[in-house]
Amino acid sequence: MKNPRAGFGLHTAAAVVVANMIGTGVFTSLGFQLESLRSGFALLMLWVVGGVAAVCGALTYAELGSTIRRSGGEYTFLSHIYHPAAGFVSGWISATIGFAAPTALAAITFGTYLSSVFPALPARWLAVGLVVLLSVVHGRTHRTSGGFQRWSTTAKVVLILAFVAAGLFLVAEPREVGVLPSAGGVSSVFSAGFAVSLIFVSYSYSGWNAATYVTGELRDPRRTLPRALAAGTLLVMGLYVGLNYVFLRAAPVEEMVGRLEVGYIAAGYIFGPVGADLMGITLALLLVSTVSAMVLAGPRVLHAIGEDYPTFRFLSSINARGTPGVAIFTQAAISLLFILTESFETILVFSGFTMGLNTFLAAGGVFLLRRRQASGRTSGRTSGRGADGRADGVGGSEADEPYRAWGYPVTPLIFLAVTGWTLAYILRDRPLEAGLGLGLIAVGLIIYAVTRARDRRSDNRRTDDRRTRP
Repeated sequence: MKNPRAGFGLHTAAAVVVANMIGTGVFTSLGFQLESLRSGFALLMLWVVGGVAAVCGALTYAELGSTIRRSGGEYTFLSHIYHPAAGFVSGWISATIGFAAPTALAAITFGTYLSSVFPALPARWLAVGLVVLLSVVHGRTHRTSGGFQRWSTTAKVVLILAFVAAGLFLVAEPREVGVLPSAGGVSSVFSAGFAVSLIFVSYSYSGWNAATYVTGELRDPRRTLPRALAAGTLLVMGLYVGLNYVFLRAAPVEEMVGRLEVGYIAAGYIFGPVGADLMGITLALLLVSTVSAMVLAGPRVLHAIGEDYPTFRFLSSINARGTPGVAIFTQAAISLLFILTESFETILVFSGFTMGLNTFLAAGGVFLLRRRQASGRTSGRTSGRGADGRADGVGGSEADEPYRAWGYPVTPLIFLAVTGWTLAYILRDRPLEAGLGLGLIAVGLIIYAVTRARDRRSDNRRTDDRRTRP
């Protein structure tokens, strides 16, 4: 029987969600939003709308994860609901674009911020050291891994709350933000500029699904998963709205328009001349939690692929302490390759499209899953099958029914509408990036076909060997 205390609890799962979501996006995107929007109401509504969509997605994923109780996120969902090929492509993209590349980007950003304050420290090797250190931490026990993630995320939230409080009480000459709706503000919400800005806000909210990557290692996933996803996403939405309000309140709009470093600019007006250095150290500390969360969650995709495909069986190894050490250090190696070559920049241009398509298909799958359950082909208490016939979930009893998404079908439809609009916009206005994303999916399908053919040949050889033995 599984130890009820083994694995990750609610606080760790919520910390993974919060840490994955809060990176540098919220500290850099306001300057570009100001190029087309000047209404404080519209600018803050961007983060509210993006947050509502993320919460709706989180509630939908909570149902998927508590029904299909296996780690791996979209890899597991798409394999179970659609076809193993869809899951394989999703897992391959998640393991590279979804986690390894953003891990490298966040680590390099960490090194850059810290190096700007302490020039003697080389940014690239700070990034390498951070990834290696956190891989060692998360390769140990669940207790060590979960404890570090909880404390680093708590520190992140406290630092952001302190920055917001400072912005509310230390600004000598606060600016009028205009948070109440006005005729101009409401019209801005329905403008093209608002729609374009919402795309980048959606990117800043990516990561709300992070806890589903460790579903199989959660204690009581039926209760833990929905609470972690919803609470983590709501907390981040509150922090994002608070931060952007403080940015607008502290610094003149004219100085932030088109600027990447809005966090630095606002910090200068809040804390004075030392604000830039203070903000650099703060952002570096915030990114430790972000890198940590991706090092924790991402390898679970590789581990699930290793369980399902003999070709990648080495990735399914579990060390003596119960963590997927091989998968963790495999992802770390990919991240280090991106850091040392900086080739991840090209990938990140079109990652939003491919990852958005992942989440769109997964969230839409909740309708198919319920239809199958209603028709008797599956049950909320039974598991699906992976590519090699392994059970996707853990089964249960009458008292262990899966969580049902609050507000269904409205909540998943809201998420699908916002995400679908974003994908359609990229297809229309960014055909190159969309084409690269679709090309990557095609490559994934080819790799899947080759892998399955190789695995079938291996299975046939083993079968023939058994038959020819005396």
